[in-house]
Amino acid sequence: MKEANMKIESFALGPFQTNAYVLTHPETQECIVIDPGMEPEPLLRALEGKKVAAVLLTHAHLDHIGGLNAVRALTKAPVYIHPLESEWLTNPDLNGSSRWNLPEPIICEPAEYELAGGQMLELAGFSLRVLHTPGHSPGSCSFVIGKHCFGGDVLFAQSIGRTDLPGGDFETLMISIQDKLFELDDDTIVYPGHGPKTTIDAEKTFNPYVTGMLR
Repeated sequence: MKEANMKIESFALGPFQTNAYVLTHPETQECIVIDPGMEPEPLLRALEGKKVAAVLLTHAHLDHIGGLNAVRALTKAPVYIHPLESEWLTNPDLNGSSRWNLPEPIICEPAEYELAGGQMLELAGFSLRVLHTPGHSPGSCSFVIGKHCFGGDVLFAQSIGRTDLPGGDFETLMISIQDKLFELDDDTIVYPGHGPKTTIDAEKTFNPYVTGMLR
């Protein structure tokens, strides 16, 4: 497919303003959903009448899976997650929702498929590469389609994902950024889990957390 024709919609959802993404293939008109966050009503409206081939989770913190049950109910699409966070979907202590004053904790059914770093997925007409990019959480994954990278909470515009939550590790995150994300082409667009999109080149140049570590 021609990347330029891929339709990318983003929705900042819930109290954490978590970015959910809908990728629509220009020929098949099928979609992939990435990270259906909390308070997903705008996302659900956008998915009405669409064929959703898969729901991909960059990781399983509460703000990235809060709308998963609703999206599943609407679309019947299978869910993909890294095995290191498979249990997080069913356990509110692991996904963090039990530590917040929510109306009820977030408990989802297990994912249908497990992700592995380096694998290629053929979904909805897309060829998608999976990168295992831990550090923010142990099972964090980034999804690359051409020169588009959907990285969850690994790398932000002039910032990085937090590492003070259970399973986070700063040194591991730095390795993921340098050895996985910074190996992508400089003009690759990064679509993060929060905040505006950026590019690999911009983060190599301006990100104060990582500019000093470049080899």
